Amino acid sequence: MGSKSEFDTSDGTHTAFFYGTLMAAEVFFTVCYRNSTTDTKLLKSLHNFHPALLHGYCRRRVKAADYPGITPDAAHEVRGMLVTGLTDANMWHLDVFEGDEYTREKVKVRLLSKVGDDQGAGNIEGQEVETEVYVFKYPAHLEDREWDFHEFRTQKMKNWTREDYGFEDADHFAPTEVDDEDKGAAV
Repeated sequence: MGSKSEFDTSDGTHTAFFYGTLMAAEVFFTVCYRNSTTDTKLLKSLHNFHPALLHGYCRRRVKAADYPGITPDAAHEVRGMLVTGLTDANMWHLDVFEGDEYTREKVKVRLLSKVGDDQGAGNIEGQEVETEVYVFKYPAHLEDREWDFHEFRTQKMKNWTREDYGFEDADHFAPTEVDDEDKGAAV
């Protein structure tokens, strides 16, 4: 028997593709573990973040908001993060966070084995993975411009996160090794 892929959800875990505020590990952990007293090193070990590309959708800023929405559009693609190891409890927190402006839908994304520039030049696509994504329900509430992750990180993110997660370099988030027994105790 081959080993289980981290993208295999047959064990009851979930994966999700994030293209907005949740691409920032600090925001993700605030949403999923806001009231947790579990050691942050342990929490960070439970999930992997992978750069990925979603074809056939367009990301735009939501009017008068800090966050984006995506809508189907065959001529566009959206770069984001595929996150693995999500529990039912994590998905509940994410559903509440996204609220009634979004529907959770199944999609296929391509993992990026090399991440290019902001316009996508230099991206190298790899494995295709089935996952879920939150699609915006009200296209008329979107601006006619792309949402800017860098602008969010530098100007707005502090309003969206807990202070105590201690991410030194979240743009290149990598989980810390923790043994399986400790991981099991955290979920």
